[in-house]
Amino acid sequence: MKKKYFGTDGIRGKVNSNKINGEKFFRFGLAAGTYFKNLRKKKQVAIIAKDTRLSGYTLEPALVSGLASAGMHIFTLGPLPTNGLAMLTKKMKANLGIMITASHNSFYDNGLKLFGPDGLKLSDKIEKKIENLIDTNIVNHLSRPKLLGRVKRLENGNDEYIKILKNNFPSSFSLKGMKLVVDCANGAGYKSAPKILSELGAEVISIGIKPNGLNINHKCGSTFPQVLKRNVKKFKADLGIALDGDADRVMMCDEKSKIIDGDQIIAMIAKRWKRKKF
Repeated sequence: MKKKYFGTDGIRGKVNSNKINGEKFFRFGLAAGTYFKNLRKKKQVAIIAKDTRLSGYTLEPALVSGLASAGMHIFTLGPLPTNGLAMLTKKMKANLGIMITASHNSFYDNGLKLFGPDGLKLSDKIEKKIENLIDTNIVNHLSRPKLLGRVKRLENGNDEYIKILKNNFPSSFSLKGMKLVVDCANGAGYKSAPKILSELGAEVISIGIKPNGLNINHKCGSTFPQVLKRNVKKFKADLGIALDGDADRVMMCDEKSKIIDGDQIIAMIAKRWKRKKF
């Protein structure tokens, strides 16, 4: 199924290019809102989160405007990991979750990742239907004035995400006695990652937690693990954890600053799931 805008993981590209600009984000919001509105012929709910890129301040309002113009209600969450956006989409029973991010790319890129009410990525079939609406006549999809969507900013997105994560651990679980270095890549996880690890009892040395809109993924995070390795050795930590810009990718190193292969991490998780009683 060939698609014009969507790739394997949402939409991504250089800011103010052909598809990553205010006009296209308005059109995308209007198209997505129209698709979901037509399912039940009434207002639907979308939630939006983003990473820390400067361009988020220009793209988010355009996206919100398009969704509201189609008649969708919107909750904006501000900087929040992609995983948190997916989990909160399900918890809040929203019809659509949209993450504004270009993941591990540099600040000059941006894009979108889309999630359905089950917290999973939208299917190719639904993305294609939304695509078919993007380039159609805007006027055909605008809601009447009294049917426009409402917009509300929620400030507790990270706290709600942390609650969901902590509920996955036994009440007796503790990281007390462990020293961890966490590199948040100056990205979406700069608040939640250090906070949850601290609340679980670990001593946390946080780096990459001073985003300025331009330094996301810049010589830090999972794409530049040298910083992580150096700090694990410097602080004599037990483990190093590095995230990418939207905090859905992780790189780890052990107490000797040796990178832990991703296959090893997957194997450990698989063994844990095998033992777990659902």
